[in-house]
Amino acid sequence: MSVERTGGRELLGIHHVTAIAGDPQENVDFYVRRLGLRLVKKSVNQDDPSTYHLFYADGAGNPGTDLTFFPSPNAPRGRPGAGQAISVAFAVPERSLSYWIARLRESGVPLSGPRARFDEEVVAFSDPHGLSLELVASAETEHRQPWAAWEDGPIPPQHAIRGIHAVTLEEAALDPTSAFLTGTLGFRRLREAGGRVRHGVGGGGSGALLDLLARPDEPPGRIAVGTIHHVAWRTPNADEQERWWEEIQALGLPHSPIIDRFWFRSIYFREPGTVLFEIATDGPGFSVDEREEDLGGRLILPPWLEPDRQQIEASLPPITLPEEAVRRAARD
Repeated sequence: MSVERTGGRELLGIHHVTAIAGDPQENVDFYVRRLGLRLVKKSVNQDDPSTYHLFYADGAGNPGTDLTFFPSPNAPRGRPGAGQAISVAFAVPERSLSYWIARLRESGVPLSGPRARFDEEVVAFSDPHGLSLELVASAETEHRQPWAAWEDGPIPPQHAIRGIHAVTLEEAALDPTSAFLTGTLGFRRLREAGGRVRHGVGGGGSGALLDLLARPDEPPGRIAVGTIHHVAWRTPNADEQERWWEEIQALGLPHSPIIDRFWFRSIYFREPGTVLFEIATDGPGFSVDEREEDLGGRLILPPWLEPDRQQIEASLPPITLPEEAVRRAARD
């Protein structure tokens, strides 16, 4: 289902991707120590404060660079399938792919590739809880913005992950989702090869890409540990977000109200293939309640949860802070 777009609104690209993890310490160790992402916000799931919400990003927590997790150590493993976002691709500099292949192999991470996809080179692997990940190297990933190096991280800045490159959705049928992307959300159909249909929004380059795969014979996926919960798209400010909310409401699709997440505002809805989407504002950003140099160093709660801090902290398992993980990695 789509409606004719009005008002010149345009999504800027991927804001973040949120997935479900198992043990939170294993999650921190992998994404900070192995992949060199910075834990820029250590918080809780605002809809279930007994669970962490961990945000990994570049050195400044720029939108489009963050992969976030709801750790749920006692939950079952999920199952990728139709109606799901099934993988996250990270952008790395074109000349850095050999560095990453060697690093992953030395860390004992099984991988496949590199293989060609469109004009890119792709290496595929999984995190410790089964989430499908990719590293993508192409000429355009080298200088993509916004991106800020994490100078204290374990990866030399010239090789560091530049942010999320693309997400892949698996659908029972492509046409309804493709029509919604192009007719309502302002995507453009860019290219197709090997059953993969690439769409782009905004500038359409690294950080603004969505790939569709048709899997009509696949059973529906099951959202649990090792799977993607939702994909969030960037809008620059609250005014444009309100216009998006009005447009989504006009479609008659089930959707959330505009929710204040403190670091950004969010709207949630499902595209025709049932993947959960979010439209999130770029601001105010992760530095609204921590100095940039202190990001991720302590448990941060939005103001409305502060009265419950003692109870919330008592319910959360301890995790090693990222700077301690980096110091450990330097000794390994």
